[in-house]
Formats: sequence, structure tokens, C-alpha cells
Amino acid sequence: MNRPENLRAETRFAPSLADIAFALLAEGSGTETGPELAWLESHSDGLATSAGSIDMQAALSAWSAQPPEFDRLLHALAAHEQLSLAETLALALGRAAELVPMAARALIWLQHPVGEARPTVGLIASLCQRLGEHEVLSALADGPARRHGIIRLHPEDRPLCERSVRVAQPLLFALSGRGGCFDGVDSHAGALPSLPDSTIAEARRHGAGLVDDGVRTLLIRSGQALEARAAAARVAAAVGARAVFFEGEAPAGLGPWLWLSACLPVWCVSLAPGERRQAPRIAGHQGPLLVACGLEGSVEAGGAVAQWRLPVPAAGERRQLWRSVLGSTPSEETISALAAHHRHGAGRIAELGQAARSAAARGGEQLDIAHVTQVARSGVGADLGALAELLAEDIPDAALIMTPALRSALDALLARCRLRDTLAEGLGAAARTRYRPGVRALLVGPSGTGKTLAASWVATRLGLPLYRVDLASVTSKYIGETEKNLSDLFARAEHAEVVLLFDEADSLFGKRTDVKDANDRFANQQTNYLLQRIESFEGIVLLTSNSRARFDSAFTRRLDAILEFPTPGPEERRALWLAHLGDAHGLDAATLNRLASASDLAGGHIRNVVLAAAALARQRGTALDEDALLAGVAAEYRKLGKPLPSAMGWSG
Repeated sequence: MNRPENLRAETRFAPSLADIAFALLAEGSGTETGPELAWLESHSDGLATSAGSIDMQAALSAWSAQPPEFDRLLHALAAHEQLSLAETLALALGRAAELVPMAARALIWLQHPVGEARPTVGLIASLCQRLGEHEVLSALADGPARRHGIIRLHPEDRPLCERSVRVAQPLLFALSGRGGCFDGVDSHAGALPSLPDSTIAEARRHGAGLVDDGVRTLLIRSGQALEARAAAARVAAAVGARAVFFEGEAPAGLGPWLWLSACLPVWCVSLAPGERRQAPRIAGHQGPLLVACGLEGSVEAGGAVAQWRLPVPAAGERRQLWRSVLGSTPSEETISALAAHHRHGAGRIAELGQAARSAAARGGEQLDIAHVTQVARSGVGADLGALAELLAEDIPDAALIMTPALRSALDALLARCRLRDTLAEGLGAAARTRYRPGVRALLVGPSGTGKTLAASWVATRLGLPLYRVDLASVTSKYIGETEKNLSDLFARAEHAEVVLLFDEADSLFGKRTDVKDANDRFANQQTNYLLQRIESFEGIVLLTSNSRARFDSAFTRRLDAILEFPTPGPEERRALWLAHLGDAHGLDAATLNRLASASDLAGGHIRNVVLAAAALARQRGTALDEDALLAGVAAEYRKLGKPLPSAMGWSG
């Protein structure tokens, strides 16, 4: 591509449109001398015939029939946008003013005393009048060049004839075939995650639909923003275009720039549940619009709007994605385990893989599954906002004391969570129909029996982050707001592959009531929404409550498991005392047995006793002994409003 500074040397026998305009401006420019006039007259020399005259109409006709290489895209854009001669001249002179220093100096000289370095509307009008063109002012003010953002008339407070013509910088470079991009428009796709083969094939199909079916707007939905962008880039590639991404409103001039650059626009938007947004209008863009968005909300646009919700890849494709992001270091068994047990999408796999590599590099260690689990459990990329709190502590097996029956039930729940992706495979049609891989379990029992601890243990064993829902942030006194918050929460949790914990869940999932007033009706609507949403949820959700009787029967039907957490018996209580006391105590077996048999405290209360006793012992400067523990037991019973069992043998 010719450089603008060398234009005169290379276009003497193929003048550009700016050359023709400057040659015409040289005629009748007065008797003054100077470098500007000499530069203008040099354009006349290049256009002069053998007889020494200049036929401007013939020069324009020749340019229209076969423009020089430098003006090839300018000529094509003028034809595509159906620009008038005045608009085309304005664009040509505006480009020259921006790229050729002497052109800007000549325009200042020509437009004295206005002294404008860019062509004014009045200058272009005078040019066109000499060529027999009229109605120039209206063409420049209201024609497609200004409406589509190809040119801008600045400043607006000046008379129209004194306003200068400005061309956006990205258009200047696009007209020269050298790229360029608008602020706020991202044309780089290098950081986008890899996609599985099935998603790439589906992107080609949607690309064909844009061409063959005349689809004008395609919504690409994913809970992971970069994954939606990657899919949009694949759709654009399927139609021979390059995807460019923007948020908010489209900048002026983007439409013509898209056509010049062979790009397809991708509007990136985050929508709240129930939110409706109008797709941005891109002036001058006649092609389709891709929308990269989340799973919620809706977009309105002119014409048909197609939707594509990116699915979670199958286990075989997840294995390939994990291998591509983790490299050859982890074993095949590690890769297979990650693919089988974690229903991550392509974007989430890329996110966790990069974080795991960084964690291994910081520790100078060889990358393995422990690093993936570490970053996943820490909540990397799983932002649930203020709606939930991350419980990142790992719970070892030794911290969970329970009956054999409850341990067996928890092991069965773990197996259900790990196998949920392929659980319906090989079963009958009735089992496969409408199967969703979500797991919903209710942990029910008296306070302090270890329900929340068990939920953390399950998340630890699964290698997933556990988020406890903040009911204060979710619930709202305004009608419909609670449902919106819950919808947002479920959508984020589903695609981040986290375990959701609803502590004291009966406050949200309680029984529906008889409708006596408007409050009852809206409360029942909230419960109905929850019943529907938790059934369609494809993640893992654990709920705790003190009593299963508080739940609506329709809700319990939707649960996959209900685990009863009984008050621990003497044997479990002894194990709980030992698990909390550790090795730094001076209690003999008889004292431990008496504590376990005489006090009917659950695990949470035993924890309170041990911490209170440890504080008392350290204050006294003594070891954690029987007196400190008995004082803690007495304090805990007072908190519960119950008398201390006489078998404890402590008077205080």
C-alpha cells in the first residue's frame, strides 16, 4: 500500500480523487506565491493534457471507472454507501488533510481567514459548483456520509458553510487497508479460550444461518463471558469475517468501518434476570449483529432474534480442553478425573487451568490436580457478588464425626454429585427424559449437629468452592426483587460450578400458605419460583434446616436426598470431644467418658465448650483440664436455658 507522503510520486499517471480536487482548487487561487500554491499547481501539472489544458470532468470519469490503488477502498465505500460527489470529495480531502502535512497547509492557505486545516463545507460546495453539482450543503449535512459517521461536521455552533469535515482515525487507516480500531472496540481474540469441536461445528451452523436464513441478530448465551466471545469469534469466522467486540453504544462510523475491515460486530452485554435491552443500532451496518451475553434477560432487535445457549461439553471434550490448558505434565488419570467429576465449560476450564499453572509456578512445584483443586476451592473466577459468602476452609475426614448410617448417606451423596453428568446414560427412556444433572439435598437436624460442617466436607471432597447464600442480600421487601436476586445467583453458580449452601433454608423454601391478602399471594409466587428454579438448576445445592416439616411437600419431592443429622449419642459425643480437644489436654479416659455420657451436647456446642475452656485455661496459665471444661459446659447449658446434669458432678 502506498504511503500518503509519497502519493505524488506514484500517482502522476493515476491521480487520486484528492489530486483532482487540489488541481481544481489551484485554478483561480489568485496571484499570490508561496509553497502552498506551488504544491497545489503541481497537481495541475500532473493532470494536464498534451495541449496543456485540464479536463476535470474527464479526470473524474476516469477515476470513477478505474480508481488508483490508493483510492480503491474509498471508491468501493462511496459505491457501497451511495455517497454523492460532494460527500466523496469531502472524504477524500478530509483524509488528505489528516495524512499529508502539505495538504493541511494548503487548506489553511486556501481557507484564509478561517484558517482551518481541514476542508470546510463551504470549500467543498465551491468545488462542486465548479463541477456543475448543486444541493451540496444538504448532501453534506443530511447525507449517508454524516448519518453513518463517515464524516463529522465540526463545530456545531459555527455556520454550516464554515464547519470543517473530520474523518474518524480508524476510518482513515481502514481506507488505506491498514486496520485501526475505535476506542472501546476490541478486535483482538488472542486471549479467548479454546472451544470443543462440537461447539465449533455448531458455530459453523449458526454462521450458515446468518447467511442462508437471513438472521439479523444472534444471541450467544453463556455464564462465562470469554466463552461467549470465543463462540462469537467462531461464528464470525464461519462467514469469512473477523469478530470485534464492544459494550454500550456503537461509536459513530463503526458501520462503514466494519464493512471496510470485513468485521462482524459483537455486542457484549450483561443482563439481569427479567431485564430487557434494545440492541444498539449501528448506523451504516447492514449485516448481522452477534450478542454475547449471560443466561438471563432478553434482547430486542429489529427482525428475528435467534438464540444459542452454549452447552457444557461432554466428558470426552472436557478431557481435551483440560489437556490443552494444563499441558503434558499431569497424568492421563488426572486429566480423566478432572473431566469426569467437574462439569466445567470451556471458559471455566481455561480460567482454572491458567490459575493452576500460576499456583504451581509460584510454589516451584510440578502441576497436578491438587493445584486445580486449590484454585477452584479458593473461588477463582467464581464471583457471586454480595449474594453469597465463600467458605474456603478445607474440612478433613477427622473433623467430621457422625454415625455410620449418616456417613454412608454422605458417601452416597458424594457419588451422586460425581456421577451426575452421566448418571442417566444406559437407563430407560423415562429416566433419561428431562434429566438434569443438578443435585439437591436437604441436611436436616437439630442445631449444632454438623450440617454446615458436612456441607463444607462435601465441597472439599468434590474439590469445588462452597458458597453460603446471604439471605439478607437475596431477600427484598420489593415485589419481584427476591426472585431476580435468586435467578442471578443460580445463573452465576451454575456456570461457575460451585456448591450453593442455603443455611436455615426453610425461611426461603417454606410451605405455601392460604391466600388471605396480597402479601400471601406474593409470598406464594416467590415459593413457586424457587420450586421451579431449583428443579432446573444444573449445579449442586445443599440446604440445611432444623425440621423437614417446615418445607412444602412439593419441594421435598424435588430433592434428590434428605439426610437426617441426629443428636449424637454417647459414643459419637466421645469422638467429638476427642476431635475438638486434640492432644493438648490432661483428661483421663474416665473424665472423657463422663463428659460424653452425662452431657447431651451436639458437636457445635462441644466446640463452644472447648474454646471457652481453652480461653479460661490460658487466662489461668494452666493446662486444659477438667475444671476448665466443666466451667465451659456449665456456661453452654446456661446459654441453652437448661440445667446442668447432676451427673457432671460440678458445683461451680
